[in-house]
Amino acid sequence: MLGAIDIGSSKVCTLLAEVTPEGELRLLGVGVASSQGIRKGLVENIKSTTEAIVASVERAERASGSRLSSAYVSISGNHLHSLNHRGVATLTGGRRSIRADDIQRALEDAQAVSLPTNREIIHVIPRSFILDGQDPVTDPIGMYGQRLDVEVHLVTGSVTAIQNLSRCLEEAGVQVEGLVACPLAAAEAVLEEEEKRQGVVVVDIGGGTTDLAVFVDGSPYHTASLPVGGYHFTHDLVLGLRIPFSVAEETKLRYGAVHPSRINGEESLDLESFGGQRVKSVPRRRLVEILQARAEEILEMVYLEVRRAGFDDMIAAGLVLTGGTASLPGLDELAEQLLRVPVRIGLPKGVYGLADAVSGPAFAASVGLLRWAAYTDGGFEGEAPRGGRRAFAAGGTLWERLQRWLKMLIPQ
Repeated sequence: MLGAIDIGSSKVCTLLAEVTPEGELRLLGVGVASSQGIRKGLVENIKSTTEAIVASVERAERASGSRLSSAYVSISGNHLHSLNHRGVATLTGGRRSIRADDIQRALEDAQAVSLPTNREIIHVIPRSFILDGQDPVTDPIGMYGQRLDVEVHLVTGSVTAIQNLSRCLEEAGVQVEGLVACPLAAAEAVLEEEEKRQGVVVVDIGGGTTDLAVFVDGSPYHTASLPVGGYHFTHDLVLGLRIPFSVAEETKLRYGAVHPSRINGEESLDLESFGGQRVKSVPRRRLVEILQARAEEILEMVYLEVRRAGFDDMIAAGLVLTGGTASLPGLDELAEQLLRVPVRIGLPKGVYGLADAVSGPAFAASVGLLRWAAYTDGGFEGEAPRGGRRAFAAGGTLWERLQRWLKMLIPQ
């Protein structure tokens, strides 16, 4: 039994699945609960967050008829940072074939980075290996050389944020198999291998954060989180239209769009005002103008982050939008017009069974977590994304993590 829990600012989604004898991923249960206690990806109330996790898990368990004891869990928030680093291992005994312990030593060296005491490594993702200064290779086991270099992508997070999230899961009775950065999880579910090779940015616009990961040459090179998301669209409507938050959220979902010029100027909406004592008439075009302004701001923030990291000229495949806000009509077209790169909406793939229940972009990270779990536990015959299959999350001793990773990488 595989479990995945995507904990966001707007919802907690639990998925239960199994790998069939044919090597396919079959979804058994889905549980979604309103997220309470999470703000901008961070736990701000342990009790409320725990209750939301419990509610989500119980619904998935009832749907599947199975019990969840452990799961892979998403983590987001602008405390997530990334860097690229290199590790080196000199082979003892002169020129000989590369063994697993050589890779272990190279990866240990790659993690020898100076981090503040309040930060810890969440992911160590080997991107390529270099033998004796030659061209990079993806699998050095069995090759001959005297020096092994490894290029890795490291994702780090706040110790406090990780501990608070882990505490909530512990109190909910869930053992954490591994934490997975939200954009890397989403990438597992929506990106094509060709997109990763040519350069692409997966942008997960959640309730409280917008998380992104840049892939170049098939592997992740930059991971980041911006403190804006769907909540900010709704809050803008509250301020701009003078309506309650719940009314603004419902109106956004029912009538939202980002192209005012396509809206009939005569169309109006009757919306409940504060106190529920009267109804006010609001031009729908005004609603869309407010949403367009926020959408443009978030897209510009994404572009500036990619440019700051130095990859703005390396994303030939453009952007893939996921998360609940990606369903906002016309957002992909607006992004193409604004950023002048290809843009598409990322829909989860790679599962069957109850697949219709998780078919929207809001479930990209949830499905990606399941695929991450399936690759790690073995037996999944789906096409493994290059970066994801060679990634191993922090958890357990380095040797235990390396053994799990090698089990995925090398056919048994």
